[in-house]
Amino acid sequence: MKRALSLSALTATLTCPALADPAVGFDSFDVSADHRSGLIAAGIWSPAPIPTYITRIGNDLVFEGLDAYMAPALPDGPLPLIIISHGSGSSMIGTAWLASGLAEQGALVAVMNHPGTTSGDSSPRRTVRLAERAADVSAVLDHLLADPYFATRIDADRISALGFSLGGSTVLGLAGLRLDAEAYGAYCTEQGDAAQDCRFLARGGVDFDTLPPEFSADMGDPRFGRVIAVDPGFTYAAVPSSAAEVDIPVQIVSLGQDFPWPTTDVRSEGSGLIDMLPQVEHAIIPDAHHFSFLPICTEMAPQLLIEEGEDPICDDPEGSDRATVHAASLAAIAAFLDL
Repeated sequence: MKRALSLSALTATLTCPALADPAVGFDSFDVSADHRSGLIAAGIWSPAPIPTYITRIGNDLVFEGLDAYMAPALPDGPLPLIIISHGSGSSMIGTAWLASGLAEQGALVAVMNHPGTTSGDSSPRRTVRLAERAADVSAVLDHLLADPYFATRIDADRISALGFSLGGSTVLGLAGLRLDAEAYGAYCTEQGDAAQDCRFLARGGVDFDTLPPEFSADMGDPRFGRVIAVDPGFTYAAVPSSAAEVDIPVQIVSLGQDFPWPTTDVRSEGSGLIDMLPQVEHAIIPDAHHFSFLPICTEMAPQLLIEEGEDPICDDPEGSDRATVHAASLAAIAAFLDL
């Protein structure tokens, strides 16, 4: 079943405020996993019917933070659980606007840092070890289901995974999509520097002829009933037979209607991923591009990024407003998850 989605009505009724609603809470925890040498830093956003004290989450020179109650008591539940996988070079704080917005709709939303692909330690050679990232997500789910306090508040029939960019690739792997290393190598040979992902990996010495086994491993986790992939990468390497066997609903969210980045074009004229998946919804967020999914930027951020020689992650398409893009994205995702 494939269906298109109109966002106009959804966006008109659902807004994404600059600050989290006071009914939203946040708590942090650490996860131990056999595939990691150290602990995985994680957190959970939630409805907060009983307020504690307000704390600021994720405020820095580039991105605006959000207010939330710190570690409030949770509703009795059961509540839907969404686990978010961040993009390359980001962190669990980089998805705070989305996680808090979904928590405001009544969900528990878990986030984590993926070692080796977070802010400050984003390694090209570790980026292609996708199975490790997928295992991070599964480990966070293991942790929550083993915790008596959280386990009794999670609706086991409504567990979803959501990822942006490299995180989108990660959650598609959890749904059962596998990648073909040879196909990806051929794609990068053809695209060269025109593809942002290939350029980043090549600069880090990644050999496209000998990608690690973690790139094309089976990463499926049947506990996830739905996945949402926002501008996912690596889809040119998707194995069609594995996509055809994905037996859960999948939402692909594309940022912008012009598809300026071939890396994230999932249409028939791109990687064709939306033609391969049996149960897919393709939501296109207008007047946006890849960076529009990052948090709201501070006033000083654009000039600071220029001075530091960083990517223009705070620049949006002409006439676009990042808060509006966030609201449209949140509306589409919340509707797909029946929140």
